Amino acid sequence: MITVLRHLLLALTLALLPGAATLSLTATTAAAQQPPSSPDYDRWDTISQRAITAIENQRASTSAFESLRDQLAEWRSVFSAAQSINSNAIATLDAQVRAFGPAPAEGEPGEGAEIASQRESLTKKLAELRAPVKRAELAYSKADEMIKSIDRIVRERTAEELLERGPSPLNPQHWPIGVHAIVSTFEDVRNELAVGLSSTAQRADLWSRMPVTALMGLVGLVLLLRGRFWAELLVRIAMPQAATSGRWLISFLMSLGGIIVPFIGLMILIKAFAISGLFAARSNDMLQVLQVSVLIFLVARWQALRCFPRGDGGQLPLDLTPEQRRSGRLYGGAMGFIITVFHFIYEVGSINGWPAEARAVALFPVMVLAGLLLIRLARLLAHHTRQQPDEQDVEAEGGADTYRNKLGRVLSKLLVIVAVVAPLLAAIGYQKAAVGLLMPSLLSLMLLAALIILQSVIVELYSLATNDRDGAADELIPMLLGFLVALASLPLFALVWGARVSDLSELWVSFRRGITVGDMTISPTIFLTLAIIFAIGFVVTRVTQGMLKTSLLPKTRIDTGGRNAIVSGVGYIGIFLAGLIAVTSAGIDLSSIAIVAGALSVGIGFGLQTIVSNFVSGIILLIERPISQGDWIEVNGQHGTVREISVRSTRIETFDRSDLIIPNSDLISGTVTNYTKGSTVGRVIVKVGVAYGTDTKWVESILREIARAHPMVLMNPEPAIIFHGIGVESFDFEIRAILRDINFIMNVTSDMNHEIAARFAKEGIEMPYQQRDIWLRNPETLTGAMGAARAKPRKPRPASQDTSAMSVDEAQRMDDADGGGGAGDADR
Repeated sequence: MITVLRHLLLALTLALLPGAATLSLTATTAAAQQPPSSPDYDRWDTISQRAITAIENQRASTSAFESLRDQLAEWRSVFSAAQSINSNAIATLDAQVRAFGPAPAEGEPGEGAEIASQRESLTKKLAELRAPVKRAELAYSKADEMIKSIDRIVRERTAEELLERGPSPLNPQHWPIGVHAIVSTFEDVRNELAVGLSSTAQRADLWSRMPVTALMGLVGLVLLLRGRFWAELLVRIAMPQAATSGRWLISFLMSLGGIIVPFIGLMILIKAFAISGLFAARSNDMLQVLQVSVLIFLVARWQALRCFPRGDGGQLPLDLTPEQRRSGRLYGGAMGFIITVFHFIYEVGSINGWPAEARAVALFPVMVLAGLLLIRLARLLAHHTRQQPDEQDVEAEGGADTYRNKLGRVLSKLLVIVAVVAPLLAAIGYQKAAVGLLMPSLLSLMLLAALIILQSVIVELYSLATNDRDGAADELIPMLLGFLVALASLPLFALVWGARVSDLSELWVSFRRGITVGDMTISPTIFLTLAIIFAIGFVVTRVTQGMLKTSLLPKTRIDTGGRNAIVSGVGYIGIFLAGLIAVTSAGIDLSSIAIVAGALSVGIGFGLQTIVSNFVSGIILLIERPISQGDWIEVNGQHGTVREISVRSTRIETFDRSDLIIPNSDLISGTVTNYTKGSTVGRVIVKVGVAYGTDTKWVESILREIARAHPMVLMNPEPAIIFHGIGVESFDFEIRAILRDINFIMNVTSDMNHEIAARFAKEGIEMPYQQRDIWLRNPETLTGAMGAARAKPRKPRPASQDTSAMSVDEAQRMDDADGGGGAGDADR
């Protein structure tokens, strides 16, 4: 786990510090025997036999197994490359053999002697060329199986170590052992210094180097202690309250000085100690451990300052108050110090060979403090998730904020569980399990902080590119880039939680090998080739469509509908050809999946028959063109203008500006009225009614004058006035006229109605109105009721009541209260 920590810190430093590529982190690596560039099967037999023996006995150490696995992985790479030997010659000979066709079976007429001789010669050569390939495939398979066996053994040992119970740090008998180990370590360092100073030659050498050593030590100490404050001062100068994206990025780069400058000071200081020559090998190793430990602290403190900024300018990574952010900076720096101390104690114990009791006693207080700080950080994360927006805002954002808050609450609860469980495991003796739970959790927090910082950088870069900072964090491109960064960080999380580098390399090998379906292998290379060629074909198709639509077709005499049909047809053909060329170029043999595709086509045909029907109907619409873009049509009682004819459906814009999506099959199988097919000329019918007794010839002449006077009415044929019939209440007439453009039918109808109303009023022609004759079955009952109402005296109505301002119901109730009725008053 500590080795993983060091590699992870190197990765984080290289990712966050552009100038950190020169930093050297020491790590113990086993020297593996490198295989030759071409297969040497004699050496391979020796190494494979040794590997088989080690796997069967399982007596080798874990480090020995790891070294052996590295050798086997190198040999496997050699065998993988050897499988492509003579590939071109094999392909050529195989094509020649297939050109002869199948060999004649027994009982069939034989082929000529010359052809048979050529077939035999080519087959023999093909077998000779394929022999090394087959041998490489067998060796590859053998190496791959041995690598899997070693991985299984190492995983089993790791699981057993995690579950192994050791000494408890709460046992008072172990405390003196821990104290003695710590004291003896410092005494060893002091003794090395004393031995170095006791020699006259070394003292003289030290005095000769003293000016350079003292100067380097002073410079390194100043940079180590004051470098962070200088970087923060530059950040405050470059980042005012109202900062732009450019200033934010400049301040971000300047803030990296909080890591670079102190670390350079530390390296200068360590170099000064090395120049002095006072330390021996063990002390120098401890100084190297101190170098990595200080780097951990610097990175953790810098992350705390970026995740919990002092000012409110820019996008805040976490929604916290200034007091909570101040606590976050304190807890984050303290957590970095805890990880630093943990790493230093663990590595120093390994260098000096501390017993298990001493390690347990020395690390337990650090683990308890780490648990307390984890609880504090979990509370800050819970405060961030409690800053919830209103329900209306959450619904408007699609619930995304609520989802993030849920993840944050789950993470805060998991941190609390880890903070409690890890010290308890260490207390009862499960030291390795506690370290394997606590350290990955702390490192995962550092990785999450790095992802948050990188997401902020992506948002600011996007804001700088688009010159729009408001709402940039919720745009698609920054979110997509952030997702890709998080996806790329998954291997780091896997390393943190115990995965080995060899496990990840094995996954990468399997990924590059691809998936085999029958005789067809789909690898990332094939998929990438397929995607690139199809993308190129798609772009070429779209460019061709654009040229046809804007440059070539407008210069022809083809109408708009025909041009749109040609552009759509070119698009379908181009996409089909792009897919076909991409599949062929990628080397995918479609014949190997033809049987499976044929079996699936039956089920897919039943399930997608409606979609296929609409697709075929769309092709028919583009070829026959019964309707075209811009036509006014009527479908199922719906009127509208055709706006787009796609593969599956047609979009019609109705006159109330709503879109009507109609499947193409309905347009082919149903009844469609096209009002503007081939021509915009159409007929308008305006209905008019006049009162009984009106001179019909007079009305006819007036209507004809009105129709002829409208500019949209054609005179050939002339408009017709039809005395349609004698209705129940009026004489019914119709104006039937041919218009130049049927799209203006509503305007023409309105204009004619206005003119008819004006002319009828001028000529005194009466418009009919609705009439009803009412017959009473027993009129004598109504006469008796009216007489009784007249005999009854009326009550005087107060003068203050004005019936003109009353509603109909109030007036009726007042009349009823007076004993009168509307019928009696009307009769008088």
